Amino acid sequence: MNTPTPHNSAKLGDIAKTVLMAGDPLRAKFLAENYLENAVLYNEVRGMLGYTGTYKGKPVSVQGHGMGMASIGIYTYELFAFYEVDTIIRIGSAGAIDEDLHIGDIIIGMGACTNSNYAQQYNLPGTFAPIADFDLVRRAKESADAFGYKSKVGNLLASDMFYDDANSLADWQKMGVLGVEMESAALYMNAARLGKRALTLCTVSDCPFTGEGMSSEDRQTKFTNMMDVALSLL
Repeated sequence: MNTPTPHNSAKLGDIAKTVLMAGDPLRAKFLAENYLENAVLYNEVRGMLGYTGTYKGKPVSVQGHGMGMASIGIYTYELFAFYEVDTIIRIGSAGAIDEDLHIGDIIIGMGACTNSNYAQQYNLPGTFAPIADFDLVRRAKESADAFGYKSKVGNLLASDMFYDDANSLADWQKMGVLGVEMESAALYMNAARLGKRALTLCTVSDCPFTGEGMSSEDRQTKFTNMMDVALSLL
């Protein structure tokens, strides 16, 4: 019996087959309190809040995953491997690399470039290309368009560094990468390894090349367009 885990106090059956995950557990709390019916708190270990409820009659869970590949790697692995979760949709923030993207736009992460060594654990004889589940990507784009929300599909950069001494975003920009965040590659690799489904949706919260940015409070409460899209995929 692998549940509860060292990082999650839920019992098997407490968590839905589909989980929406945010780096900030307060964003998970906001979604649970404003979108879900009959939401029940199943985890608060290390402050990483997790709730299960229903949305339009469909069961769904929402949980924080913290910052960085190491953190999301732990939480998503446990959900996939020990809690029988089938689908994880990350609802995160990203810095815009593509100059056509602005504050509030949605990036649908079809692929995840990375400077992380997360894939080293698999002992592969080459470079693994982490990608999202195609059906989730397709439906997310259709949903964003139907809502009238500006979105773009393409590559994310999942970086191990928030403060990058190499100042490398311009190098990724020339390769058509849309935005930078810190988790998608590990999520996609865990999903691939365990035969599950995953997608990263990111709202543009800052534009490093122009200096535009959101406040920390806005990051908690003003990502509702992305939440609409994620919940439409249930």
